[in-house]
Amino acid sequence: MVKAYELRGLSKDELVKTLTDLRKELSELHVAKVTDGAASKIAKIKSVRKSIARVLTVHNQQQKEGLRKATAGAKYVPKDLRSKKTRAMRRALTKAERGKKTVKAKRAAAAFPKVK
Repeated sequence: MVKAYELRGLSKDELVKTLTDLRKELSELHVAKVTDGAASKIAKIKSVRKSIARVLTVHNQQQKEGLRKATAGAKYVPKDLRSKKTRAMRRALTKAERGKKTVKAKRAAAAFPKVK
């Protein structure tokens, strides 16, 4: 069983190699299950599947982190890297937009200043 912290130190090529090895092992275990293999092999299927999931998780995290670094400072960020929040929050006015006044409101404020 592979640990996530061990996988984080590996490069992309090593992760892909580990993934192919695990998938090959899983297919062999499935064959052993069909051909009445040992109980230990059948029990190992679960741990191999979990290991494949761990490798894929670390790989996807590394891909996303690389994408974040590549798009840092860019005008547009890919949708999957944008903050999720809620739909209402995403559509709400920004602080700068909220603070702005229309020309008419500015004129009215200048003509009729508030008396303290």
